[in-house]
Amino acid sequence: MPPKLCALCHDAKAMLKRPKTGQQICRECFFYVFETEVHNTITEAKLFKPGDRVAIGASGGKDSTVLAYVMKILNERYNYQLELFLLSIDEGITGYRDDSLETVKRNQEQYSMPLKILSYDELYGWTMDAIVSEVGRKNNCTFCGVFRRQALDRGAAMLGVDHIVTGHNADDIAETVLMNIMRGDIARLGRCTSICTQGEDTIRRSKPFKYAYEKEIVMYAYFKKLDYFSTECIYSPDAYRGHARTFIKDLEAARPSAIIDIIHSGEAFEVREEVKLSVTLKERASVAVTCLPMYLCKACSLLEGLERGMARSGISDGERKKLEALGDAPSNMRTIPRFERAGQVADVAIEAPSSNGGT
Repeated sequence: MPPKLCALCHDAKAMLKRPKTGQQICRECFFYVFETEVHNTITEAKLFKPGDRVAIGASGGKDSTVLAYVMKILNERYNYQLELFLLSIDEGITGYRDDSLETVKRNQEQYSMPLKILSYDELYGWTMDAIVSEVGRKNNCTFCGVFRRQALDRGAAMLGVDHIVTGHNADDIAETVLMNIMRGDIARLGRCTSICTQGEDTIRRSKPFKYAYEKEIVMYAYFKKLDYFSTECIYSPDAYRGHARTFIKDLEAARPSAIIDIIHSGEAFEVREEVKLSVTLKERASVAVTCLPMYLCKACSLLEGLERGMARSGISDGERKKLEALGDAPSNMRTIPRFERAGQVADVAIEAPSSNGGT
C-alpha cells in the first residue's frame, strides 16, 4: 500500500495527524498552517501596531519557547516591526525554576533577544520555597499566581514595553472557563476568554496561542527541535487546575473539538451589567496588581500575611479577620517596592545576546 500523501500539498508523505483537525499532513505543511493560524489570530485581533515594544513571558517551557520562536519568525516574515524582549520571572523553586532559566538563557542566544530576569526574592523578599514552607502545598499556587502576575507587570514596566504576550494556549483557556463555572465565578466568565486584557493599572497583555492546541505546540517544538524545559513544577500536582485539566483531556479524547467548543461557549457568555457593576472597590483591589485607594492589592495582602507570620490570612477569611484584629502593620514591615515605567531599555539592567548568538 503506497504511503498516504499530505492532505494539503498532496505531494510529500503525511508524517503526522493534527490533533486539532484530524488532517494527515507533512511536516512542512504543519509548520506553515500552525504559524499561519497564529498570524491570523494576531491580525484579526489587531494585537500589535508597528513600533510596539513587546515582552514575551519566558519560562523555558514548551509554550513560551515556541511562542518566542514563532513571534520572531512572524515578526520577520510579515514585517510587524516589533521590538521583542524575553521577560522571565524567577519564583525561587529549587530544582525547577533555576534549571528552566538556564534554558531561557540559551533561548536568548538562539533567538537574539534581550533578556530581563526578575525574581520573587528581589521583589517580595520571599521565594516560593520559603512560601511553601509557611503555607504548605495545598494553597501555594494562589501566592505564586498573584505574585507572578504582578512581577510580569513590574518587569514589563522596568523594560518600558507596551505589551506582554504569554504562552497560554487553547487548553489553558478551556480549563479556566471550566474552573470559573465550577467556582460559580460568573463575572470572570465574561473576560476569561478575552485574547487581550488591560486594567487601569496594568500593561496590555495578550495570548497569541489562544486557539492553539497544547498537543500541536508540543509537536511543533519536537519537529523543530526547539530547546525547552519539560519538567513540571514540583508544587503544581496539588493545584485545583489539575482537576479541570484531567477533565479536559478526557473530553478531548472523546471529541477533539471539545477544547475549541468550550472556548467558543465562554466567548458567547453574556454577563449582565449589574453583575459587572457589583464588583466593589475592595474586590477590585483583591485582583489588582497595584493598591487601590483604602485597600491593599492582593499581592500586598498576601505579603503582609507572610511578613506578620499569618500566611494563611491571604486565603482564609477567618485568618484575615485575626490579622486585622492585630491592628496596623508595623512601620518597618517589608513592603513591595514601587516601580516607575522606564522610558528607555537602558534604564534597567538586561542581558543582551552576545554577538555570536544564533538566530
